Amino acid sequence: MVNVAHAAPQPPRIGILGGGFMARVHSRAARSASAALDSVAASNPSRSAEVAAELGFAQPAAGAELFARSLDVIHICTPNDVHAAQSLQALDTGSNIICEKPLATNSVEARAVLARAEAAGLRGTVPFVYRYHPMVREARARFREGQAGTLLTVDAGYLQDWLLGSGDENWRVESERGGPSRAFADIGSHLVDLIEFIVGDRISSLVATTRTVHPRRGGAPVTTEDTVAVTVEFAGGAIGSLLVSQLAPGRKNGLTVEIAGTEASMRFEQEQPENLWFGRRADSRLLVRDPDTLSADAARLCEVPAGHPQGYQDAFNAFVADSYALFAGEPRDGVPLLADGLRAVLITEAVLKSVEQRSWVEVESL
Repeated sequence: MVNVAHAAPQPPRIGILGGGFMARVHSRAARSASAALDSVAASNPSRSAEVAAELGFAQPAAGAELFARSLDVIHICTPNDVHAAQSLQALDTGSNIICEKPLATNSVEARAVLARAEAAGLRGTVPFVYRYHPMVREARARFREGQAGTLLTVDAGYLQDWLLGSGDENWRVESERGGPSRAFADIGSHLVDLIEFIVGDRISSLVATTRTVHPRRGGAPVTTEDTVAVTVEFAGGAIGSLLVSQLAPGRKNGLTVEIAGTEASMRFEQEQPENLWFGRRADSRLLVRDPDTLSADAARLCEVPAGHPQGYQDAFNAFVADSYALFAGEPRDGVPLLADGLRAVLITEAVLKSVEQRSWVEVESL
């Protein structure tokens, strides 16, 4: 089996903005795709030097220096409030971008990034990497083939516990750096992207409610939400419910999507990514990741033989490799583009608007 997910025609020279956890994930993926790790810019010069040495970059750089290096790709792994500005700077210097979500903290800025990329003839992607689990691609292929029939309902959730206590702090809690939404923009966006990716239909309207369980963290007031519940309607007539929480004890990264059609249901659980449950009225089966039995799109993302587990970093590696190939002009299916990043921002804004108005709202179109 030839793995085309890791076959970009020409390895790019890349730089990374940011020096935290996501910078490490991106750098591993870039190295897996044989990219030349040119430079990295963290929060200050000394930290940039530490990160460059730790991650194997040729040199540290200040932000302005990194933009001036005429890099093929710039990975933006910084706090949310600077994503849009840094994306515009990178595009203005001729670099394609891989920007962590959210693409921007509001849709006006997200649209500006998309427009600038189109005007410059450049590309960008956003790491909705759960698309790159092979069993997600299998669910998508089966749905497209009509094996589930017509979509009826979606039952989905994304549960974590890393902000369970009032003493748990992170920059994402601060609306000035993280943006007006936290739980939904941070993880709910992944959930919605995954649902729409699998079923090929768009959420057209929604009604939402949020709760801020801890009004203060670390002595400072909290203005972003801890939990979100959303009821959605799809353009095709299906309905669904979504639950998002960063205060669910014992749930580390519990992203689950179950879709029910007129012929079958499918359920994917990110914490058990090797499996896909497929149920009909007469029987149900637990499908396992095996490239010899999967659809072509799912099989191409299988890095190791059946029985050898793949996980999050493998999905991220495939996403970055596909992004590089796309930037080089090679076709790749299912890559989350800047338009998908804008879509996530628009849904987040619809959630916040619904909460404010305590009513159903329409999701703004791209």
